[in-house]
Amino acid sequence: MNKDLRNALLTVAIGIIIWFIPIPAGVKPQAWQLFAVFVATIAGFILQPVPIGAVAIFSLTFSVFAGILKPAEALSGFSNTTIWLIVAAFLFAKGFIKTGLGRRIAYMIIKAIGDSTLKLGYSMVISDLIISPATPSNTARAGGILFPIVRSLSAAFGSEPGASARKVGAYLMQTAYQGNTITSAMFMTAMAGNPLCVEFAAKTLKINISWGLWAAAASVPGILSLIVVPYLLYKIYPPEITKTPEAKQMAADELSKMGPMSTAEKIIAAVFVGALLLWGTSQYTKFDATFVAILAVSIMLATKVLEWKDVLDEKGAWDTLVWMGSIVALAGFLDKLGFIAWFAKTVSSSIVGVAWVPALVVLLVVYMYAHYGFASLTAHITAMYAAFAAVAVAAGAPAYLVALALAFMSNLCMSLTHYAAGPSPIYFGAGYVDQSTWWRLGFIVSIVNMVIWVGIGSMWWKVLGLW
Repeated sequence: MNKDLRNALLTVAIGIIIWFIPIPAGVKPQAWQLFAVFVATIAGFILQPVPIGAVAIFSLTFSVFAGILKPAEALSGFSNTTIWLIVAAFLFAKGFIKTGLGRRIAYMIIKAIGDSTLKLGYSMVISDLIISPATPSNTARAGGILFPIVRSLSAAFGSEPGASARKVGAYLMQTAYQGNTITSAMFMTAMAGNPLCVEFAAKTLKINISWGLWAAAASVPGILSLIVVPYLLYKIYPPEITKTPEAKQMAADELSKMGPMSTAEKIIAAVFVGALLLWGTSQYTKFDATFVAILAVSIMLATKVLEWKDVLDEKGAWDTLVWMGSIVALAGFLDKLGFIAWFAKTVSSSIVGVAWVPALVVLLVVYMYAHYGFASLTAHITAMYAAFAAVAVAAGAPAYLVALALAFMSNLCMSLTHYAAGPSPIYFGAGYVDQSTWWRLGFIVSIVNMVIWVGIGSMWWKVLGLW
């Protein structure tokens, strides 16, 4: 039996077992059946006997033919504005990559400050930070834009996989990757699963997290992490070469090859700045964040920076639309049918008498390190976010504190393993860092990030009046 068939049978078996388990008191039969489909969908996302978009389509189709959902209910997720925000942001990212603006930004930063290995590390994370608000595919950002630069820099200093890996390559690979972990948490549009957290928070906790609120809440802990983590790695995993004056020249040479900033790059830069301003001021202008992104894409199409063929070819956007629209529909009706409320009440009754602070800390720690069992941030969010959020709030924790902490942990858990997210196998596969070292460094970084984001971050959210 091949692996895909085995995983398909296991996925179906999980759903069947739950379907036929006696329905707990207080749960509607329809809700329990939808829960069985939902869990099987998550299992399919993890095991991937077929691509996750296909898993999602199978789940919706079964839900309708089994009489659990009506056709309009099954397709309701595809009208969700948050999902279309992420689709538009994917197309935005296409402009960054197509025009070369992302590479230009990285080389300009290296040219300005890249005369030491530590500064090169900071150059990578600063470059990532700048382009992250408009690049929801952290794989495209880390792998498509930054990885080729990191690999070229490593080779320029004679640092190759094997004996010379520790010259500069191993440090730069880890720093660029861990930096991507942090930037993915800093903006709603910096990782494809982030809008899913927003949707689950809205449906489960009845709160609204806007683009600006997410960015404001993430700003202080995010900047602190971006300052601390590259330096921490420099100390606990130091490069053998510390001075890199050649890097500035290399960046200058690459910029020279690219030539003057093209008209297309200027348009992308202007549209990007305009979108950031409109996203950041939406609480005053009342402009919808999704249609700000769609406006940006419209301008790129009108100016021919993007061709319609580019839109059709952006497979990541349409794949995300399918699986996220499907899972939002399933999760939404789980909530409407009362399953989430029942689950939260049932679990919270077992922690009666436990103060909400220790209860939340335990939930966050479990949520973070459960990612050792996941190879997808999206699957992790889908499987655990809504349930953990509901339990934490039922224990007495403030809703915004819970929603934000879990949303940020949904990205920061990416630090742990070499299979944790899309960029992981790209950087690990380069061969500069062995698995045991990767896991050791990832675990240390995860602790530091959790202290910064939950410890200092929660105080910052208090200042913002979020709890």
